[in-house]
Amino acid sequence: MSFPVLQDYLGRLRHTTGAATRVWVDADGHAQGRYFNCTLTSAFQPIRELGADRVSGFEAFARSCSEHGDGLSIWKLLDHAANDDESVELDRLCRMLHAINFYRQAAAEGRDLFLSVHDRLLTAVSGNHGMAFRRILTGLGLPAEHIVLQLPPITENQGWLLNYVADNYRLNGFRIAINTAHAAEALQLLQRVRPAVIKVDAREIGNLNTVRRLLESAHEGGMQVVFKRVESPAVLAVLQELSVGSDRAIFVQGYGLDMPAPVLALPISIK
Repeated sequence: MSFPVLQDYLGRLRHTTGAATRVWVDADGHAQGRYFNCTLTSAFQPIRELGADRVSGFEAFARSCSEHGDGLSIWKLLDHAANDDESVELDRLCRMLHAINFYRQAAAEGRDLFLSVHDRLLTAVSGNHGMAFRRILTGLGLPAEHIVLQLPPITENQGWLLNYVADNYRLNGFRIAINTAHAAEALQLLQRVRPAVIKVDAREIGNLNTVRRLLESAHEGGMQVVFKRVESPAVLAVLQELSVGSDRAIFVQGYGLDMPAPVLALPISIK
C-alpha cells in the first residue's frame, strides 16, 4: 500500500524539528504534534473477530508523550479546561495525526480506522461536520472510505443532533459508528440512525436473547456489531458462548485483549 502524497509529506516532515513546526516525525517515524505545551501522538487498539484470525480495524487514541515514554489521554487532561474552539482545534490535530500514523503502516491496508467524536464537538462545530477533516485527507491523498467516525452517547432529547451530525459525516464520505450502553439500546438506535457499526459495552451484555436479536438485525442491515471494553475472562467467555453455533460474526475490543500501541498489531485467533 502506497500513498505518494503522504510519503512526500512525511519526507518533508523528517527534515523539520518540533520547534519549527506543529507536526513532525520522530526518530521511529511516528507523527507527533504540539498542542499548547503537550506533545501528542497516536496509539491504536485492534478490533478483532472472535474465533477468527482477523483484525477488521483499529480505534485510535490520542496520547501525550512524556520523557519516560508513557502517555496520558489528552482528552482527559483537557475535558474541564479547554473551551469549544480549543476542543475543535485539538480534535482536528488528533484526527490528522491518527490518519498519518495509521496509513503510513502497511498493516492498515483493507482495515478501518475508528476515530472518536468528542461530545463537545457535536455542538461546538458549526456548519458542515466532517468537511475540514475530509479536506485534510484529500490534501494528503488518503481515502475516506475506511474511516469510521464514532459518535458519543447522547441523551434522549438530543436525538435530532445525532441524526444531523451523522448525515453530515456521511455526506462527506465517512462511515458512522454509535456507542451504546447495552444491546437493548443498540436495537432502538439501529433503525433510527442506521450506522455502519454499533458498539456495545461488553460489561453490560444483559439478556443474551436480546443480544442475539441485535446480531440478527445488524446482519440483515449490513451493520457490524463490536463489543467494546472486553476486559476480563468472564466477559470474553460470555461472548464466546454467544458465538457458538452462530454464523454471525462477533467483533471484540478491549484491554483484556490488547493495549493501545503505536504499531498496528498483527492478527491473532481468539478462540
